[in-house]
Amino acid sequence: VIVGQCGNQVGCRFWDLALREHAAVNKKGIYDEALSSFFRNIDTRSGGDGPDIYKGKIRSLKARFFQSIKALLIDMEEGVVNEILQGPLRDVFDSKQLITDVSGSGNNWAVGHKLYGCQYRENIVEKLRKTAEHCDCLQCFFIIHSMGGGTGSGLGTFVLNLLEEEFPEVYRFVTSVYPSGEDDVITSPYNSVLAMKELNEHADCVLPIENESLFDIVNKIHQMTNSGKLGATVKQSSLVTSGAGGAKAAQEKPFDAMNNIVANLLLNLTSSARFEGSLNMDLNEISMNLVPFPRLHYLVSSLTPLYTLADVNVPSRRLDQMFSDAFSRDHQLIQADPKHSLYLACALLVRGNVQVSDLRRNIERLKPSLHFVSWNQEGWKTGLCSVPPVGHSHSLLALANNTCVKPTFIELKDKFMKLYKKKAHLHHYLHIEGMEQSCFSEAISSLSDLIEEYSELDATKDGPRTDPPRLKIAV
Repeated sequence: VIVGQCGNQVGCRFWDLALREHAAVNKKGIYDEALSSFFRNIDTRSGGDGPDIYKGKIRSLKARFFQSIKALLIDMEEGVVNEILQGPLRDVFDSKQLITDVSGSGNNWAVGHKLYGCQYRENIVEKLRKTAEHCDCLQCFFIIHSMGGGTGSGLGTFVLNLLEEEFPEVYRFVTSVYPSGEDDVITSPYNSVLAMKELNEHADCVLPIENESLFDIVNKIHQMTNSGKLGATVKQSSLVTSGAGGAKAAQEKPFDAMNNIVANLLLNLTSSARFEGSLNMDLNEISMNLVPFPRLHYLVSSLTPLYTLADVNVPSRRLDQMFSDAFSRDHQLIQADPKHSLYLACALLVRGNVQVSDLRRNIERLKPSLHFVSWNQEGWKTGLCSVPPVGHSHSLLALANNTCVKPTFIELKDKFMKLYKKKAHLHHYLHIEGMEQSCFSEAISSLSDLIEEYSELDATKDGPRTDPPRLKIAV
């Protein structure tokens, strides 16, 4: 479920790269099991949608999302969705999968959540139910949205609440793009904190992404590939940011490279649902293994390598370096340093030319330098998919439930309080029906409680590492 301008731009890059990835693996153009997990194969010759075709040549692919559920695109400004429908991916999306308006949410959480939420509730529920009906096995819902704007934060979290009401047993994963320090939306601290309360209460897993980190990574890639110092180990065009060979428009947009990084994160995250592997990981296993407390469900993600390796035969030294990079500050998708904070749990999702023994060796090598909570010293989850990303021989996505997210939330709280103490721009929110000032006080209280929970865990970091007492059985 892709909500808002940012969400739809990231979603567009994701579907583009997913198509390219399947094209690289599926040379004969046969509708196979891997494609069926994300795309329906429609026979359009009879007009209209036509029936699904489950074998043979690809006719017309329509986007699904995670284990045979179609994508639902929502935006209260129709510009970005119209661009998608007029671009190279126009045939992938069904017009019945789109919900748009013309006026936008005016960078106002209350307009997105309270106004448009109520207005479009029945329409959204109907489309969600219809898309879920196409599922053979509904595994989870995935929402992509931003926190700073009105539609992404407001309507995005409204959809999250709807999913909990309509499908309470199905996991809800959220990829949330947090605004940068120099954000041009002055009300983004309000929108982000109001959205955070909803994420705290209704999401099962959140992958926070920061614009600043994406910008830094893009600059770093460009410096590395243009310096000429890396020689034959690196190709000049990074497939993490460039999208070369995809169905892109002729002119690249400023945020395309940053959106590609998030799209690559999602490709790695969903690879086990699409391709075979010796140690494939179910998406729901991530929440099951990495979230020991329901509110502490924010996972810090890092992606490596960030550029394209030229040689397919990977020396073990460079393979080991990939694991080291995943824990370094430079590869995190938020401004954080997990290595010097406390881990609750960690997942390593590896793709390509890597053995289970490589995974074990690197976990044993890295463990002494990482701080894990005393009651979960063995808190590692691993996945191994045999199909590598396009242009790579191997890749690694690390997901860490780590207290290093706390500074991001503290900074957000400080920005919120600067506005809220002066009651600046508050009237824009309070004139929306159903929006009261208590919504703000409850939201900041929820965020403060979350920060406090992380602080309590942090306080145990330097304590002695003792094994928990074991049950004694009298014989």
